[in-house]
Amino acid sequence: SFARIHETNCKKQGLLPLTFANPADYDKIAPFDRVSIQGLTSFKEGVPLNLHVKKQDGSEVDIKLNHTFNEDQIKWFKFGSALNQMAAKAQARA
Repeated sequence: SFARIHETNCKKQGLLPLTFANPADYDKIAPFDRVSIQGLTSFKEGVPLNLHVKKQDGSEVDIKLNHTFNEDQIKWFKFGSALNQMAAKAQARA
């Protein structure tokens, strides 16, 4: 479907397409909240990530995020894009 093609194109560009495990969690984020994604250093296929939200009032919220990355796509993300990974492989061969 178009959605899967678009998602794969995002991944190839080094973007991180994520979805809320619970769609209602979207409403927990306000415009001036500070957010960080936790779990990227141990990013693995099938393991959700965590969105840590620091609210202006000092409270904090953790939100589970799902992804559909496989191991090869995780490498694309870590290299910044699929093209960067291909360039690094070519440079290593030279």
